Amino acid sequence: MRCQPDHEVPIKRDKRWEPPLLNMANPLRSEVIALYKHLLYLGRDYPKGATYFKERLKHSFMKNKDETDPEKIRTLVKRGDFVIKELEALYFLRKYRTMKHRYYDEHKK
Repeated sequence: MRCQPDHEVPIKRDKRWEPPLLNMANPLRSEVIALYKHLLYLGRDYPKGATYFKERLKHSFMKNKDETDPEKIRTLVKRGDFVIKELEALYFLRKYRTMKHRYYDEHKK
């Protein structure tokens, strides 16, 4: 037979515990991590070398690691997206120049 208490124990449901800094910035956190991974991937072909790019990337992300303002984080993510577009343009231009040099020799006329 089960023992039942004479009185009911009140359950506290007023406020849940939330980890610090994850309550408001949680959706932005995944964007920042995805941005970092994408930049890290693009940095493999950087002209000055992958280690140079990786060090600079880590330094720039660590500089803003304590940022908690969502608007400031969104601004930084937009800047990162701009850097992605610039890197892609750089790689495309390098590929174009290589193809032009390979197939269109300017010295032969």
